[in-house]
Parts: sequence; structure tokens; C-alpha cells
Amino acid sequence: MSSELPKTGEEESKHKVLFLTPEEAAEPSKVQLGEPEEHPPGLILPSGEINWNCPCLGGMAIGPCGVEFRDAFSCFHYSEAEVKGSDCLEQFAEMQKCMQSKPELFEDKREAKEPEPPAEEAKAEEPVAKESETDKKEPETEVAKAAPSD
Repeated sequence: MSSELPKTGEEESKHKVLFLTPEEAAEPSKVQLGEPEEHPPGLILPSGEINWNCPCLGGMAIGPCGVEFRDAFSCFHYSEAEVKGSDCLEQFAEMQKCMQSKPELFEDKREAKEPEPPAEEAKAEEPVAKESETDKKEPETEVAKAAPSD
């Protein structure tokens, strides 16, 4: 149907140049694209499985406590207990131990910082510099300095 350029002895390129005859170019394309998904996948895939690549997990599934997180979350998701997840306390305790062993990664930074005072209060607390007598005098100009005295 189409012809390729002859090889020149160089390494085969990952790209190919094809030449079509006018008859070949006139044929309609037979390429079929898959149906677009109606909604992008979220946390739970249409199959009911957990989407560990969901950005909503914030990297928890692959972080330093990823195994513990996945165990606890999977247990909760598939839990059939009367109070959902009540049969997963052990897995959540393991995840919590892991997170507590890495406080530099998992501490709540909102509680660690002291709240900053509102802008109005901060302005009121700033000391105001007073003008001295030397600041009130007008500075001499270059012309006045350079002018000869009589």
C-alpha cells in the first residue's frame, strides 16, 4: 500500500517516512479510537478497586508508611463490619505507629507554628522613628557647595 525510503546503512530510526499515492491518500482512515471515559477515575475505580494513583491520596500510598497506609485503607474499603472499619483497628494502629516514628514528615505544621498577629496589631506595635533636628534641615545642594564665598 505504501512505500518506505530505502535504508542508507545508518541505524534504523524510530520514525518512518511513508509516501502515499494519491489513491492511497484518498481512502478513508480505518483507525478507531477507544471511547473516551465519561469521568476520569477517582479514588475508587469502576471495578470497585482502589485507585492508588489518585492524586487525592497525596502520595500517602507510596510514601514512607505506604504499606501501612494501603493495608489500613484497603481494610476499611473492603470492610463489611456493622460499623465500617471497626475490624481494622490493628491496621490503623500500625499506620499510626509508623507515622509517629517519622514526626519530621507527619507532624501537623499548623499546630506547631504560633499564629501571627493580625496586620493592624502588627502596625501598632512597630516603633515609630522620631525626626531629629538634623533630619529637618534641608540638605545642601551640589551647586551651593561648589559656589565660591566672597
